[in-house]
Amino acid sequence: MVFLAFKFFVIYEERTMSKVLDTDELNRLRELEDTIGYRFRDKGKLQLALTHSSYANERRAEGLTSNERLEFLGDSVLNIITSDYIYRNHPELPEGEMTKTRAAVVCEFSLFKCAQKINLGKYLYLGKGEENTGGRKRTSILSDAFEALIGAIYLDGGIMKAGEFILGAMKDIHHSINNKEVFRDYKTRFQEIVQKHSEQHISYRIIDEKGPDHDKVFITELSVGGKAYGTGEGRTKKEAEQNAAKAAIDKIMVKK
Repeated sequence: MVFLAFKFFVIYEERTMSKVLDTDELNRLRELEDTIGYRFRDKGKLQLALTHSSYANERRAEGLTSNERLEFLGDSVLNIITSDYIYRNHPELPEGEMTKTRAAVVCEFSLFKCAQKINLGKYLYLGKGEENTGGRKRTSILSDAFEALIGAIYLDGGIMKAGEFILGAMKDIHHSINNKEVFRDYKTRFQEIVQKHSEQHISYRIIDEKGPDHDKVFITELSVGGKAYGTGEGRTKKEAEQNAAKAAIDKIMVKK
């Protein structure tokens, strides 16, 4: 596979953890490297990819930077690699369908699924608030961190290494493209499952809210024909609905 080469100028380097890594921390990072199949030359880039804004904000005096800029970069790298894959492997798709397929492949819940597979949440640096409210399992945090990880690999090893990681981590999703079963999102997937067997109405309702207004967590219940199928929580109503749908899908799969 041939990838585009990017030429850019580095304006400045984000400041990561400046401390010397102790043995436990180094082993923790190496464990993740073993899982993803890539060894960083600069461990600081990996640390940066794992640094959530909540952690950086709590240590503002130390001048730490979060993974948000890496996330931006990783998103672009992910899109070019995915576009390249679709273009080369699906010559039958017109431009409009290629765009829709790419959007489905790189959607938030697709990335969340990939992050779960490598247990990315275990390695994140989170602030106390995010830690205490389940941030290691939150869809938005994991999907963003996955993109940041892509950005870190790209900066550390180049476009080829980033491409190898993406294609390896997302091979199941690419397989779903080949079988015309592109992963969309949990709500869509659950709706498709229900519609195969029933025409009952699917509804989502907020059953509880936790935390102050500036840090609200919503809890949503999913029902089919008035019967509860799953609950989920999230920082937004949309995220809570998606997590409720995921819980419902998991419940159905266990029964099969």
